[in-house]
Amino acid sequence: MSRRRARELALQVLFQIDVGRADPQTAFFQALTREREEQETPGELRERDVNYARDLVLGTWEHRQELDRVIGQYARDWTVDRMAAVDRNILRMSIYEIMHCDDVPDGAVADEAVELAKTFSTPEAAKFINGILGSVIRGLEQGAIRAESDPS
Repeated sequence: MSRRRARELALQVLFQIDVGRADPQTAFFQALTREREEQETPGELRERDVNYARDLVLGTWEHRQELDRVIGQYARDWTVDRMAAVDRNILRMSIYEIMHCDDVPDGAVADEAVELAKTFSTPEAAKFINGILGSVIRGLEQGAIRAESDPS
């Protein structure tokens, strides 16, 4: 599993949690089990990528109120609850990664988010997501956004 596949897995789990109201731990375990069953070569899942996917799911879900506030700040004429669930979760996960995961460059996160949108949503969604993430990155650089250290 690559980091890209880890993000895809995390997105699928976040979608299931958001839309299906599944428990995060259970949803992740079920998705990981399916991933392992579908592998062509046993042992393809690298533990660090599995851990990364798990951290993305749990961190995104834990910080979703903070992330939704940030999305709402930059999504002109859109409320978070009116967005397509896949787009909402791509944005949540990507903004979580930008704000709370220092080991990945912001531009790489935005590029990956656009690719996720192209794969799982629409070309229009990819442009929308790219625009919001660009604004979020600029907002962080200018100090207009600060990450919350304690999600509540």
